[in-house]
Amino acid sequence: MEAHYWWIVGGVLFVLLNTAAGLIWLERRMLALWQDRYGPNRAGPFGILIVLADTLKLFFKEDWIPPFADKVVFVFAPAVVVASVLMAFAVVPFGPGIVVADMNIGILFFLAMTSLGVYSIVLGGWASNNKYALLGAMRGASQMISYEVFMGLTLMGTVILSGTFNLGEIVEAQKGMWYIFPQLLGFVIFFIAGIAETHRLPFDIPEAESELVAGFHSEYSGMKFGMFFIGEYLGITLISSMIVTLYFGGWLGPAFLPGVIWFVIKTFVFIMVFILLRASMPRPRYDQLMEYGWKVLFPLSLLNLLGTAAIKLIIDK
Repeated sequence: MEAHYWWIVGGVLFVLLNTAAGLIWLERRMLALWQDRYGPNRAGPFGILIVLADTLKLFFKEDWIPPFADKVVFVFAPAVVVASVLMAFAVVPFGPGIVVADMNIGILFFLAMTSLGVYSIVLGGWASNNKYALLGAMRGASQMISYEVFMGLTLMGTVILSGTFNLGEIVEAQKGMWYIFPQLLGFVIFFIAGIAETHRLPFDIPEAESELVAGFHSEYSGMKFGMFFIGEYLGITLISSMIVTLYFGGWLGPAFLPGVIWFVIKTFVFIMVFILLRASMPRPRYDQLMEYGWKVLFPLSLLNLLGTAAIKLIIDK
């Protein structure tokens, strides 16, 4: 049992870290395809070795710490985002019995770990002692904390339908019908909140290049910048995995493929949607983003929660 557990932990870490690295190449190729231009096409076939080239560049690039920065916090901040996202993956069921920690409070643990990611942005921006980095950190903190409210409220609709916080049991509860159908509104809100949580386009306001240079990681270089970069792609994979688990039946699918393969296919589809959004959507103003959250998504998430609870109560009677 102990050996089986470590096999799962090692396998999950290996796959996730390589997936995050591979997404760098995939995103560049897909953006080039959708925008009718060349993507990576020099290093290796189809530019596949660009990932290796980027990794080597980050390792050998000067690891500079600004003399005006708070050095301890500056070094610590990038590790927080990677650690928090990897911890959140501990409760994601990739297939029947393929989960690192089968917790009865899986959804609460996921929300707790994603909340810790805010500290990475705030600490990184503050420790940089740079006005652009600090502005980006403040934007990121308010954006992530606000949209976590809507994300948490939306998840309660799924909890009401399944009667559990355990993610594996939520997948099993979808054998009759995927929750995308009774929870369509909840799915849309969760997806939008997930984009804001990962601060991806069109919600990449904390690191808007035209306004804040690079936002909260303006002063970072080398592997410390690389950790922020990897953390972002791990976040995309995490949100895609949670969407599949909560609304699209997780590993459930026709029996001609193993459950874990269905999970990977579904997750990959949503990763591609994240990339497509970057290729096609404009960035809103910061005030528009916050108003949209509190004036539109917040009432809708409450409506979804109350409606789901009322329907569940009527059905159970």
